[in-house]
Amino acid sequence: MESTPELRTLSIGMPRSMQTAGGKEYVSAICKDTSAEAFLSVDGFTGDGIADTKHHGGPDRAVCIYPAEHYPLWEKEFSCTLPSSTFGENLTVSGMLEKDVCIGDVFQVGEAVIQITQGRIPCSTINMRTGLPDLMKKLIDTGFTGYLCRVLNEGKVRADSPITLLERDPNAVSILYANEVYFKQPRDLDGLKRIAAVDALAADWQEKLAKRIDKLQKV
Repeated sequence: MESTPELRTLSIGMPRSMQTAGGKEYVSAICKDTSAEAFLSVDGFTGDGIADTKHHGGPDRAVCIYPAEHYPLWEKEFSCTLPSSTFGENLTVSGMLEKDVCIGDVFQVGEAVIQITQGRIPCSTINMRTGLPDLMKKLIDTGFTGYLCRVLNEGKVRADSPITLLERDPNAVSILYANEVYFKQPRDLDGLKRIAAVDALAADWQEKLAKRIDKLQKV
């Protein structure tokens, strides 16, 4: 880690009915409210929810994290001011960029212990929430997607809780590297195998990568 991790914002929220800038209605939990304290269980934060259970949530994706350092970049790129937890993240953090954290890394946040499982796969809800139609594509192009975690030990998390790195995964597969292979190098067999070899990788990614690897090996 190049700098000390720091929790900037703790955010939770339940699904609610929303409208795009064009007036289209949709239901999402992407708009979250800042919280002073919340209990983190293996299923996620108490008081936090998801609308699309097919593509989001589950034990491997109980916590969503996004680096605070990217906010100024996007605000400059799109000449706008972004609200807190723009990307629906539970924890907005500094000192934990995608290039610096790896799948399998373990952190303590307050009383809870979490483990990084995969990069976040951005969806169009981000565009609808912000009214920025190119934002999702930019997240994917840069690899600045944020990432997801499972909960190893449950406990309370406060907005001012320290974040401590407890364990580095020996495979050293960074989120940025995994994003590069997943989104831009779908035929990189060695890269796919390197990511798939990480025991802590989310089951959903394990299945997706296994299918890609199997298909490439049959060619």
